[in-house]
Amino acid sequence: LMATLHAQGVPNLKMPQNGLAFDVIKDYQDYKVVATHFRKDKNEIRYILANKLAFDALKKGVKVLPDGSKVVKIGWSVKEMTLFPSALEADKIQRVEYMLKDSRRFNHDGDHWGYARFIKTKQGYQSFQKGTQGCVSCHAIAKENDYLFSEYQKRF
Repeated sequence: LMATLHAQGVPNLKMPQNGLAFDVIKDYQDYKVVATHFRKDKNEIRYILANKLAFDALKKGVKVLPDGSKVVKIGWSVKEMTLFPSALEADKIQRVEYMLKDSRRFNHDGDHWGYARFIKTKQGYQSFQKGTQGCVSCHAIAKENDYLFSEYQKRF
């Protein structure tokens, strides 16, 4: 289950149910930040990133993202800042998750998104073995927002 690294420097992993690979988002560090949020139950700060196609659509307020859109969520544990202890900062990556819009390949009750979740362990990344059904059912709550929880956070 543990991954070796591809030449691109990302883990050589695939989701067991849908075959989505980590390297689908190999360039995710170049994606733009759409939003951030804090997950209280996980004590994680989450950065939501989007590829250019998804970012441009979200920024324009498009309600249904086009095929090829990729939205990445990176969950970080938090720690007190050393120089400013009344603040928290990101500490260690806990998970990298993504959604890929592909209406020909995916259709979970009309959502058209493929889901992937990779968990960080002490040994490296691991595909989430419980599958994507939890992703599908949870994101169904946000059906009216194209199954996305986050919206584009305006800068000004």
